[in-house]
Amino acid sequence: MNGKQVLTIAGAYVGVVVGAGFASGQEILQFFTYFGWWGTLGSVIAGLLFAWFGYQLLRLGSDVKAASHKQAIHQISGKYIGWIMDIVVTFFLFGVAGIMLAGGGAVLNQQFGVPVTLGSIIILVLTILTLLLKMEKMISVISLFTPFLLIAVLTITLVSYLYMNKDLSVMNSFASPEKAASSNWFFGALLYVSYNLAATAPILITMGGGVSYNKKSLGLGGLLGGATLGLLVLTIHLGMMSKLDQLAGVELPTLFMANQLLPWLAPILSIVILGMIFNTAVGMLYTFTTRVVSPTSAKFKFALILSGILAYISSLAGFSKLVGTVYPVMGYLGFLLMGAVVVTWFRVKVRKETSMNVAVNQSN
Repeated sequence: MNGKQVLTIAGAYVGVVVGAGFASGQEILQFFTYFGWWGTLGSVIAGLLFAWFGYQLLRLGSDVKAASHKQAIHQISGKYIGWIMDIVVTFFLFGVAGIMLAGGGAVLNQQFGVPVTLGSIIILVLTILTLLLKMEKMISVISLFTPFLLIAVLTITLVSYLYMNKDLSVMNSFASPEKAASSNWFFGALLYVSYNLAATAPILITMGGGVSYNKKSLGLGGLLGGATLGLLVLTIHLGMMSKLDQLAGVELPTLFMANQLLPWLAPILSIVILGMIFNTAVGMLYTFTTRVVSPTSAKFKFALILSGILAYISSLAGFSKLVGTVYPVMGYLGFLLMGAVVVTWFRVKVRKETSMNVAVNQSN
């Protein structure tokens, strides 16, 4: 086992899952905090699932030596489910691009007073220009925001928890399950893990297929990364619980709390969230377009611009509404992938036990 490898793998796992929706607090609010105390239990369950599935996906990637995202999906899901998942993930990429444009508009509106539609157009134009001009260096710089983003969000949520003016049992009375993205807290936790795994599984499996990591480091990295994600969800959830009476209808809960508790940090946090939104929008729009049209095709630029315009139209539904609609749908379909992982794990376990029994019988 290599300690540095374990930390690198865990950090990559956390980095893939943590994005603009996570940092804004909207995802945590809709899948956990609206359920009050039950959401606390849901966040613990989510952490356990993230740890187990992260462990399995990385180890399975090592077993099958997956070299590409498409191969990874088909390898773990089978021919027919793999084909369905491939299509689902493609359209999810488009959906997330729309959510990021809506999120960018929401940040610019909530923090700087820019009209939401204009804010979304600004993010769209920057995204398309970046892709057309191939400004990869800008993306690599923005990706460095992730550690600061985590520190800022955790600071805000911890401060809100420490300085709350009402007991958490009182705040629980403000729980609003009817506003949540799921019918109950347990299903909400499953959906949250499911749609995140559907988006990250190909990356984790491909990472596991690399030759530079040993199998033990991969497994421990997956466990540590998943446990870290669960701790982050729990911390942000408890922080928002302390302000639950004020968060109904707020598009960006963490930014709202920053303006209340640490006003000096709010503008910085908003810029960092915008950076994450922009980073995600670029990645999602590019990946979606390349799934439809080859990047070497003469039609690629036209397809890119058209995809961006369609994503903008979808963003008009609003950030919180899109988070509460697109992610749960992806979560339901992600159950196919979770089921495939469990079946694959069971088959591998049975195969190993059979091989061991055969070896024992031969030795006797």
